Amino acid sequence: MDRAKKEFKTDMCHGNLFTGILFFSVPLMLSNLLQVLFNMADIAVVGRFAGAKALGEVGSTSTLILLFTGTLIGLGAGVNVVTAYFLGAKKRSDVNETVHTAVILCVLFALAILAASEWGARIMLSAMKTKAELLDGAVLYFRIYMLSLPALSLYNFGNAVLSAAGDTRRPLLFLSIAGAVNVALNLLFVIVFKMDAAGVAIASVIAQYVSAVLIVWTLSRGCNGIMLSASCLSVNAHKVRQILKIGIPSGFQYAIFAFANIFIQSGVNTFSAAMVAGNAAAANADPLVYDIMAAFYTAGASFIAQNHGAGNRRRVLTSYFVSTGYAFLTGLFLGALLLVFGRAFLFLFAADETVVSAGLERISVMALSYCVSAFMDATIAASRGLGKTLVPSIIVILGSCVFRIVWLYTIFAYFRTIESLFLLYVFSWTITSIAEIAYFIFCFRREMRSE
Repeated sequence: MDRAKKEFKTDMCHGNLFTGILFFSVPLMLSNLLQVLFNMADIAVVGRFAGAKALGEVGSTSTLILLFTGTLIGLGAGVNVVTAYFLGAKKRSDVNETVHTAVILCVLFALAILAASEWGARIMLSAMKTKAELLDGAVLYFRIYMLSLPALSLYNFGNAVLSAAGDTRRPLLFLSIAGAVNVALNLLFVIVFKMDAAGVAIASVIAQYVSAVLIVWTLSRGCNGIMLSASCLSVNAHKVRQILKIGIPSGFQYAIFAFANIFIQSGVNTFSAAMVAGNAAAANADPLVYDIMAAFYTAGASFIAQNHGAGNRRRVLTSYFVSTGYAFLTGLFLGALLLVFGRAFLFLFAADETVVSAGLERISVMALSYCVSAFMDATIAASRGLGKTLVPSIIVILGSCVFRIVWLYTIFAYFRTIESLFLLYVFSWTITSIAEIAYFIFCFRREMRSE
């Protein structure tokens, strides 16, 4: 056990924060990257081996999938912060209660969302103005993919607990295994069995359950002083409130972003089928960049929560600056790479030059916009680490979501170009960042006065 602790656990309350956050974030970064590759592998295999129609079917569902999976991701953020806080405060009984309450809560949420998504699939995709020729395939892909929600929820739960305890390497190992399974099955189902969109959806479902089984098995054996046991499963009402206090606003934030993006997807759907497919191909860059940057947000929230629990306020502030700086530089670097290699990137997902040219229009706007989002997301994560989620979520709703919808019906409605559509991202990130930073400064100063 001692050797396992030394091997897997990062001490968040001591040591150099620049190296500590970086080494903690790299496995998270790679884990997030592998999760993105699940969907990217679907789109790459479909785009290259099943054609533009199947590519459009899969791409038409991505925003809606984020709407539902975002709630589970947000719930995992609640589990991470509460667990990290009690670990920092050295309250082991509270850690145990949090973990066993959280696993039940996560599964119940997943089952509820699964039922809603299966029932409303066609209604929602039709409301998004999905092209008639793509609708049936999109509905089939979406319904199959949603069967992975219980597994996704269990993996996010386990990843949240292990990350809170300083272990980000084993989740990476498990996703590596699941990712290999996903790619192999994609190729088998699409190339050999000619299953197109349905085949890649089935492959993703199987891969998600592989990662879930591995992470639950690890927790059941015990790691870093935390053990998941069937005999200890119970729901503690106080822990439910603590998790939901952070998890619900965080999940709602993901859902609201996805809801606003549904309007954006509807705007994309007013262009040609080639533009829809090109956007689906280019949109693969978004989660690729966002999720690599998100590793630093998760690290920042975990470090801040543990040091907040330990009463180390100055280390809280330094953790915020370091995680924000890393995220900004990462977004800037990845965006620049995308500008240079955008055409080669798009050819991974589409062989049609018309589709690739359409995708380049999106990339030309988005590539140097990503880094701006670091100021918003890193600050939201920092506020979450302090246990503050309601106000940051309200700011996001107003600054990024309502603003985007207003932009669609004003600026985009006037110009009707793809550039005017995607410029809304950088403008919404800027105004939201200003408000989020102001709120974090207020909260931190209040914490300092209470010392």
